[in-house]
Amino acid sequence: MATFGTLSDRLTETFRNLRTKGKLSPADVDGTVREIRRALLDADVALSVVKDFTANVRERAMSDEVNKALNPAQQVVQIVNEELIGILGGQQRRLQFSKNPPTVIMLAGLQGSGKTTFAGKLAKQLEKDGHTPILVAADLQRPNAVNQLQVVAERAGAAVFAPEPGNGVGDPVRVARDGVEHARRHQHDVVIIDTAGRLGIDAELMKQASDIRRAVDPDEVLFVIDAMIGQDAVNTAKAFQEGVDFTGVVLSKLDGDARGGAALSVASVTGRPIIFASTGENLDDLEPFHPDRMASRILDLGDILTLIEQAQAAFDEEEARKVAEKLATEQFTLEDFLDQMQQLKKMGSMKKMLGMLPGAGNMKQQLESFDEREIDRTEAIIRSMTPAERRNPKLLNGSRRLRIARGSGMTVTDVNQLVQRFEQAAKMMKTVARGGVPSIPGMGPLGGKPGASTKRGKKGKKGSGGGSRSGNPAKRAAENAGLATQASTGSGFGLGGAPKPTEADLAEIQKLFGKG
Repeated sequence: MATFGTLSDRLTETFRNLRTKGKLSPADVDGTVREIRRALLDADVALSVVKDFTANVRERAMSDEVNKALNPAQQVVQIVNEELIGILGGQQRRLQFSKNPPTVIMLAGLQGSGKTTFAGKLAKQLEKDGHTPILVAADLQRPNAVNQLQVVAERAGAAVFAPEPGNGVGDPVRVARDGVEHARRHQHDVVIIDTAGRLGIDAELMKQASDIRRAVDPDEVLFVIDAMIGQDAVNTAKAFQEGVDFTGVVLSKLDGDARGGAALSVASVTGRPIIFASTGENLDDLEPFHPDRMASRILDLGDILTLIEQAQAAFDEEEARKVAEKLATEQFTLEDFLDQMQQLKKMGSMKKMLGMLPGAGNMKQQLESFDEREIDRTEAIIRSMTPAERRNPKLLNGSRRLRIARGSGMTVTDVNQLVQRFEQAAKMMKTVARGGVPSIPGMGPLGGKPGASTKRGKKGKKGSGGGSRSGNPAKRAAENAGLATQASTGSGFGLGGAPKPTEADLAEIQKLFGKG
């Protein structure tokens, strides 16, 4: 996540220095805590939060649980992870719905924090969950705020209640009250009230928001805060808590390049949970906030659970079953390949998905240079083929490839590379579908011994036992010892002692998944 990029880099570097230590001395702990403190302060985390956080980390890092651990560095990372989860709110908190509809959700925050956009995102997400939300335009102060909400509601496919033109005309309290009654009459089960913000905290803003709250008695009051405002986030949150009070926090603009200290401060200072995180400009870029997953992202430990949830939402289970059957029977075609890519696009940005993988911080430069339009180019090439060519790529001779290249605006080389990547991918997926072990360039067969053959029925000679056959006893013993060492040094992922891939191997892998 871009907002926490610098903080994540600093913390990862701090822990990397600890991994060389077999045992941690008080000086090592103090040095680590000092670096963590600097990293948090540089990220604009509130001073009070930093003091409590580092004190807890130091106390636990000096305890027996670390001193007696087999790997003290990993134990410290675990402590920091648990403390991060604590200041981010601990447990995930979901929206609370009223037993007697409609559920009224009121949005509050400064002008420009992203309230109106969040209203559309929330409405779209609630519709996916089977609700019938309606947006109420109670921001009658900001120029064209009502018009913006109407546009956002149309994009989200949600209803909108906007009886007043806005631009300083109308009573927002009456509009909010009438909006709830309108929702009740027209059987909308969720009402989202978009209220006015200001460029700064003032008495008028607080009074208007407080009056709306008293008039509609909302089930949830969500405070939308810009993750990029830094140290001032705490002061703003405290002022709103005292003036209006709120039940939950929404972090917006987490895809920005600011330091992101607001996320690590607001929940701890106000005692109110963070419920949603807005991660982009599109209406689908809204995630429920999970403190444990966010802490894992900050520490570059990945967020596999969110990645799995996004995949489950985007991929059709029945289609996936059909594709698996085609792979097993060697009927997987470029048409199926195109369908799979289109489902992959539904998951959103490839950069965001790759950024959720553990260790993604080490691939920052590659992620930055990743071209999202590569899938579009591949789609253009496949769509320039005839149905027969998609079903049987062996028909693609030189003249056909030239025609496809011209039709898609690409080159013949691009067409050749796509066909090659498709054949390699189909071969790997077919092996997996049959229950076999795919072979990756530079790594050999996954889960097998290095250099082991993947061909079926190819057995070694009887009595060989996989050992050395040298006639020199000393040489034979040394080679057998080397094989035993190689077989015993595999990773926990079953990769055996496979050699590290060379640059040429990495280039081949890159060709498999996209243009180099």
